[in-house]
Amino acid sequence: MVGRLILAATPLGRPGDASANLRQALADTPVIAAEDSRRLRRLCSDLDVTPSGRVVSFFEGNETSRVPQLLEALLAGDDVLVVTDAGMPSVSDPGYRLVAAAVEAEVPVTALPGPSAVLTALALSGLPVDRFCFEGFLPRKPGERRRALDALRAEPRTMVFFEAPHRLAAMLADSASVLGGDRPAAVCRELTKTYEEVRRGPLGELATWAEGDVRGEITVVVAGAPPATDTPGAGDLVAAVAAREAAGLTRKDAIAAVASELGVRKRDVFDAVVAAKPR
Repeated sequence: MVGRLILAATPLGRPGDASANLRQALADTPVIAAEDSRRLRRLCSDLDVTPSGRVVSFFEGNETSRVPQLLEALLAGDDVLVVTDAGMPSVSDPGYRLVAAAVEAEVPVTALPGPSAVLTALALSGLPVDRFCFEGFLPRKPGERRRALDALRAEPRTMVFFEAPHRLAAMLADSASVLGGDRPAAVCRELTKTYEEVRRGPLGELATWAEGDVRGEITVVVAGAPPATDTPGAGDLVAAVAAREAAGLTRKDAIAAVASELGVRKRDVFDAVVAAKPR
């Protein structure tokens, strides 16, 4: 008999959001893989739960090296409970590598569902929720961040991002520059906590607001691109290429991106750019 790998969602802020199943699992599971053992102890104290199993640290820095040890415990018959600081493991948190290894070893994998910053922010944003995509954290370097945003310029689904508070202003400014300052968005801060705040508005306005002192856990929700209506003319193609170059793309990459987004041939975009050059 092998054990089960259990992914457990933990509260985003309020301990009372913990499920009865999570309480039971924390008390009884033989091995608990915790992103932060101190936060785990605080959660258990808040829930009046005393873990009976051994606690193993399992965070980004040691995730890869911990997988064989945890897999060994599973194959020996012990259940392993994975908990992160908040929300569901594997979603921009440790867990994926262990799940993949367990699946390959034919170890049962299950979940204790619960709080999710992605879904909570999406529901509170006031933006369309019928179709959405989760993009996690954008790259930290400005050029890479703008290129990642440019790849999402034509994404029709509502987009959800995580962001660190000290990078929020730069992320929103780049988003406004690349996606358009009038694109609707929402910044969700400290979800379910005492100082919860949801700030809604165009990306340009949110970028200006974020230049102040914004703190806490941040989730950003951005509306998808509106549907294209008219066939772009040469001037539109030139302007689109120029906008992407201003965002940090090379001319070659900008032309390719515009062609892909607008559904036209790269050659047509290239010809429009060449024709627009001063003679």
